[in-house]
Order: sequence, then structure tokens, then C-alpha cells
Amino acid sequence: MMKKVFFVLASALVLGTASAAAQAVITFKKTTHNFGKFAEDKEQAYEFVYTNTGDKPLVIEQTVASCGCTVPTYTQEPVAPGKTGKIKVVYNGRGKFPGHFQKSISVRSNASNSLERIYIEGDMTAAPKEGDKK
Repeated sequence: MMKKVFFVLASALVLGTASAAAQAVITFKKTTHNFGKFAEDKEQAYEFVYTNTGDKPLVIEQTVASCGCTVPTYTQEPVAPGKTGKIKVVYNGRGKFPGHFQKSISVRSNASNSLERIYIEGDMTAAPKEGDKK
């Protein structure tokens, strides 16, 4: 009888540990995108692709850009294990200082790696002024 009780408790502990270990994991195809050289009046956009390499559904809870000129939008539905989602990042440098920039986007999720950062960068040139030759 004692062996049976021990076996049941040990089994419950192992099963409980196994289910607690199941988690989503966010894995980005790439974490930095360089737009290269572009004019200030040309809005830039890029889609970061990620895969849920875990074994539970992945939910993006929040994306926060380091600047108001950078706007991220993301897949709202849970991403099943093995499936992919996207975070679209739009950069609008109109009225900002020309030159090289790098912006970060913090990605919060229910994954075991619950805080990840992705980056955009580029070299923005001043937009031609009205009256300048084209």
C-alpha cells in the first residue's frame, strides 16, 4: 500500500513538473533591420518575423518603441507552437534630424524569454525643400 501511495505521489510530481516546463518561446528570424539611405519624406516599414519555438501558444502582450517616430503593430492572435507571427515597424522621420539613427522596440510576451528587443536603423537625408530643384 505504501509503495502505491509513493508511486502516485511521484507520478504526480513528475507530471506537474513536465506541465510547468511547457512554455512559449519567441525566436526572431532577425532582430535588426537597416533601411539604408532614404529621404526624410519617405516613410519606411519592415516586418520582423518570429516563430513560436516553444510548446504553448505565444501571445504578444505589448510592443513599445523608443521614439514616437517609430510605430510597431503586431499579430494579435495567439501564435501556436511552430507557427509564425509578425511585428510591423513603421519609421516616419519627417521633422527629425537627418543622419544615422537606431531605434529599439521592446517586445513583451508570455514567452519564457518574455522581454526581447528588435532594432531598426538607417541613414535619413533631409527632404528637398519646396523650391529646390528635383
